[in-house]
Amino acid sequence: MEIIKLDRLEKKYNEKTVVSGITLSIEKGELFGLLGPNGAGKSTTISMLAGLIKPTSGKIYVNGMDIAKHPMEGKKRIGLVPQEIALYPALSAVDNLRFWGRMYGLSGKHLEERVTEVLRIVNLEDRKKQIIKSYSGGMQRRINIAAALLHEPEILIMDEPTVGIDPQSRNYILEKVKELNARGMTVIYTSHYMEEVEFLCNRIAIIDEGKILVVDEKENLKQSLLDGDVIDFQLSKVSPELLARLRELKAIRHLRQKDRELSLSVDKAGQALPDILRVISENNADIVQMKVEQPNLESVFLKLTGKALRD
Repeated sequence: MEIIKLDRLEKKYNEKTVVSGITLSIEKGELFGLLGPNGAGKSTTISMLAGLIKPTSGKIYVNGMDIAKHPMEGKKRIGLVPQEIALYPALSAVDNLRFWGRMYGLSGKHLEERVTEVLRIVNLEDRKKQIIKSYSGGMQRRINIAAALLHEPEILIMDEPTVGIDPQSRNYILEKVKELNARGMTVIYTSHYMEEVEFLCNRIAIIDEGKILVVDEKENLKQSLLDGDVIDFQLSKVSPELLARLRELKAIRHLRQKDRELSLSVDKAGQALPDILRVISENNADIVQMKVEQPNLESVFLKLTGKALRD
């Protein structure tokens, strides 16, 4: 069931096009990744979706509702975790959450219940009375997430939520995102960290220079855009007979040789290796070194754009 639809979405600042004609659908319950380098248009796209800025042209639908016509209804359904910390440093965590809860229209007993619940979700109940400026960067990020959950949104948008924090806090946030999604929340996760999107998301859009280059499931992207797995060997010797036998194996797409080094492209290394190792052994060659490289999102991005992910 489609929960979000972007239809030819565009944003211009003066004569500069920041987002260029994005069309995209996201299903209810997805953990959807938006992957691209800094300046690719990720934050602008989600700011339009969250109702923070208006598109130059195009439409945004949430549950079939045009949010340009019903902006408040759209905002009720969406929680945004911004890239910057959106908290008052001189206030305690609980007072920050009470403030943001009132901004969402919560009050009284319901507000207090929601503040208690989101503090439990981010595991900071015991630190709730401490002021935000005394928190570590990772703890501040967790309260940022808690604030976005106060009004129980259907959709959670997370814009680079782990920037500048320690590895332990980062891992905690990634696991929490998975947990929220497992409970049924639709999550849109933007990052220029390939490993985060690869860990969290099944379906991914790769964006660069304001355009979506490709949208697909993670494994489809890696297999369809790249040449399968690559197995590199350094052998004690490479004979013409060995090369001929290897080329007969159906699992090997491409074989490249330089002196005693072989590079074999295969669909799936785990399935191809037994036959390859058998042929090497039968031709009396010893393996000096072996390395298996599997396609990842960084290599997909490099192939699509010709530049590294963090350029």
